[in-house]
Amino acid sequence: MAGKKRKAVPKPVPEPKHPAVAQEDAPRARLVMITGLSGSGKITALKVFEDMGYYCVDNLPAELIPSFAQLVEDARDNRNAAIVVDIREGSRLEKLPAIIAGIKKRLDVTLIYLETSDKVLVRRFSETRRPHPLGGAASVISSLRNERRRLEPIRNIADLEIDTSKFNVHELRTHLVEMFKTTSEARQPLLISTLSFGFKNGVPESADLVFDVRFLPNPHFIPEFRPHTGRNPLVAKYIRSFPQTQEFITKTMDLLKFLLPHYVAEGKSYLTIAFGCTGGQHRSVFLAEEFKKLLAKQGYRVKVEHRDSPAKS
Repeated sequence: MAGKKRKAVPKPVPEPKHPAVAQEDAPRARLVMITGLSGSGKITALKVFEDMGYYCVDNLPAELIPSFAQLVEDARDNRNAAIVVDIREGSRLEKLPAIIAGIKKRLDVTLIYLETSDKVLVRRFSETRRPHPLGGAASVISSLRNERRRLEPIRNIADLEIDTSKFNVHELRTHLVEMFKTTSEARQPLLISTLSFGFKNGVPESADLVFDVRFLPNPHFIPEFRPHTGRNPLVAKYIRSFPQTQEFITKTMDLLKFLLPHYVAEGKSYLTIAFGCTGGQHRSVFLAEEFKKLLAKQGYRVKVEHRDSPAKS
């Protein structure tokens, strides 16, 4: 009948979960371990994780890592942590692989190894005027070789290897943020650099794939194009007008569409695709810009660099 109140039927109260069950349902605590060569950017990387809200510790003794991992696992609020462990550990470094294997059974552990070329590391030590941690009377290059040898067992078990030779501080930060910003967001791990260069100045050491585009007509021999680069709209239109240019772009994109997913599957985190012409001003610049746009449309993170071209278009 209208106006007659029904008796409220109490809802059954669910039984509280057993603490062990609740713990199993919770996401695993995350520990990022950063290691690698002295001067490769480990402290820079640690600061990136600190800015992302991770609890960070530099140079934690190896024997204390299991206890630290337990604290991270038991934490009620912040269960993300990052630590740096490196050659400063001395002989205790030999215990690290076994320690990592143990804590991986309980935590979500990612071991990052930062690699850098000797040439870049020697320059960095020269610029900062800091001694190598192994010190002594040995030269920097000799200390680096010794360090590489001692770190090799750890490098072999790394989950992620990043060569910071190709990154400045800002690029390394962007790369790490993209990969670790959230645990639930699927991020594209591969950072691609499309690089233009001139063969007269040598092939860039950082190049993974090199395309020689000197077979295309050269705008340098057209007086009105000579002062400009491949970024100039008229120069770009001229290069694009040839059928061999269009065919090269199509076939090269087909190749990259095949290669890139395999690079990602193998864990490659960066790729430099270099385009070379005679002087590095016109054809290579146009194609580096063109492939940056095309690869970005495919969903990849891409940056463009012009090694031998001036800033003007």
